[in-house]
Amino acid sequence: MLYSEHMNKKTTPTSLKFEGQIKINSKSTGFVFNEETDDFVEIEPAFLNTALHHDNVEVLMHPKSSSRQTGEVTTIVKRAKLDFVGILEKENGHFFVVPDDRKMYVDILVDTAPSDLKAKPGDKVLIHIKNWPNQQKNPIGEIMAVIGVPGDHETEMRSIVMERGFELDFPPEVDKEADAIDKTALAHIESEATNRADFRDRLTMTIDPVDAKDFDDALSLKVLASGDFEIGIHIADVSHYVRPGSALDREARKRATSIYLVDRTIPMLPEVLSNNVCSLVPNQDRLTFSAVFVMNRAGDIKSEWFGRTIINSDRRFSYEEVQTILDNENGEYVETLIALRDIARGLREKKIEAGAITFEDTEVRFKLDENGKPLAVYKKERIESNLLIEDFMLLANKKVAEFAARSHKGEPDAFVYRIHDFPNIEKMTNLQNFLAPLGYSLKIEDEKISPVDLNALLAKAEGQPEEDIINRAAVRTMSKAIYSTRNIGHWGLAFTHYTHFTSPIRRYPDVLVHRLLDLYLKKQKPARDLLASIAEDVVHSTDMEIKAAEAERDSIRYKQVEYLLDKIGQISEGVISGVTEWGIFVEDSETKIEGLVRLGSLKDDFYEYDEKKFALVGQKTGTVYRLGDKVKVKLTGADLAKKNVDYEFVS
Repeated sequence: MLYSEHMNKKTTPTSLKFEGQIKINSKSTGFVFNEETDDFVEIEPAFLNTALHHDNVEVLMHPKSSSRQTGEVTTIVKRAKLDFVGILEKENGHFFVVPDDRKMYVDILVDTAPSDLKAKPGDKVLIHIKNWPNQQKNPIGEIMAVIGVPGDHETEMRSIVMERGFELDFPPEVDKEADAIDKTALAHIESEATNRADFRDRLTMTIDPVDAKDFDDALSLKVLASGDFEIGIHIADVSHYVRPGSALDREARKRATSIYLVDRTIPMLPEVLSNNVCSLVPNQDRLTFSAVFVMNRAGDIKSEWFGRTIINSDRRFSYEEVQTILDNENGEYVETLIALRDIARGLREKKIEAGAITFEDTEVRFKLDENGKPLAVYKKERIESNLLIEDFMLLANKKVAEFAARSHKGEPDAFVYRIHDFPNIEKMTNLQNFLAPLGYSLKIEDEKISPVDLNALLAKAEGQPEEDIINRAAVRTMSKAIYSTRNIGHWGLAFTHYTHFTSPIRRYPDVLVHRLLDLYLKKQKPARDLLASIAEDVVHSTDMEIKAAEAERDSIRYKQVEYLLDKIGQISEGVISGVTEWGIFVEDSETKIEGLVRLGSLKDDFYEYDEKKFALVGQKTGTVYRLGDKVKVKLTGADLAKKNVDYEFVS
């Protein structure tokens, strides 16, 4: 929640001290939200007392002398991180690291000779802060790894991952466990088959991106004598191999998620498991955990079953291959794919009728050369085959959550849910104000927005130049979906119960869900110490999910800027995506690369910012630059170190 959102919601505190998480901006000013006053307390740089971005801190509020409530950090309750990536420098015989993170406001002194690790000035390194007793002095750190030469593709991708605390390599004991599983996998699967429901006689297929290597899920379809369909949603049985307390489990729990950068995947599990033993590759027996439904073509569910299974996938499809078959109504397994499409459409219609929000995400993809240099940037279009898989995965996640809820009979903290709260009223009001200058309206009643109204808004914007801007603004209004053991439902999907069951190769919460589901299917009650441990795991998993998303966004932004380095002077069309008092943000219509037209570059007039209209207005000419306007811009700068892009308007 933004500082500005709370400026008018102040109450008198009963205590001068409180705890919270500090957020530090690029000017080294901190803000800590005080729940008692429902307001942010501003911490000036001199009063940070070594606090770093996202640390949990204790704050002492100062006597109030202006409209701002200020304070100072008195105690660091818990550090968010101590490892930073940066450039090693040398000055006056002293070595220090200049962090890449702009919110790390001080350089870190090196306490040992960098030559011990063959580091030299100019190298990008990972440094660990060992000691920082006094803000008047720089923190002392130890170089943990030399990453490489700044600007090199491999160096930068590794830096993005390491900056957020993810490790690139697996510990030896983890690889050892994975290799041992791999060596006996075929014999083990054969012996395990008799303990499971056998679906190897069903027509089964996977549908994934063309470059996918790990296949979490497969679909099977069998036409029944009644004319209904048996649909099997088969998920890799990772929990069968990754056992609690093992080195594999500890490492998977620590990572919590796979990370998808522009050029690679940093997997949660060793590749021998994620790409082989657990992956639902074609023409190989694989162990799965399945949700099986009897349904008609309209997507109505007649019956459901959950349990451990064994499958053998007949065909590995890409999304594009399936779409071609559906479009032409001709090709391999065409009748099966059409039936799956029709059922998925029925599920989708029911979901939307119930109030699910229908966002269209814009995904950016790159064509890279052998050295990682971006040759092309393009927008990935979502096609119906994507939606087909999504709809069946949503169905499995929803129904597993409902089954678990019935099984634990309302007992608190007894399952892992994926929850999504109502949008915050301040953010909804901000969205309403944001939309008005664009010619759109959104009704707020009883401090809530209707999913029907929001869907109508998104439908109205579809195909318009401002579509992506409105989609992003609406997404930012939404609360963040998180993992929790307390269910409040999923507002965005309009589900009263929802979980993550379908991607255990790449998400640790799904592994936890499989373990709990297995217990409930056996009518066993999870032990309290297990549930207490899981309650901690879901908080950690949400945190790691956020960090992974940040890493993925950073890798995209880095490659976007790199793509523009040799294109200075290029003219393109774009849409105004943001207006501020210091300039105008423009998003390139083709590549979706956003850059800034600085206020100083507007030489034809003196422009003032109209906050209510989200516009810059020329005082002499009356020229107005507002959100959603189509414009033509020239690329004037691309700073790879800062990941900044500069444009200028052209007529």
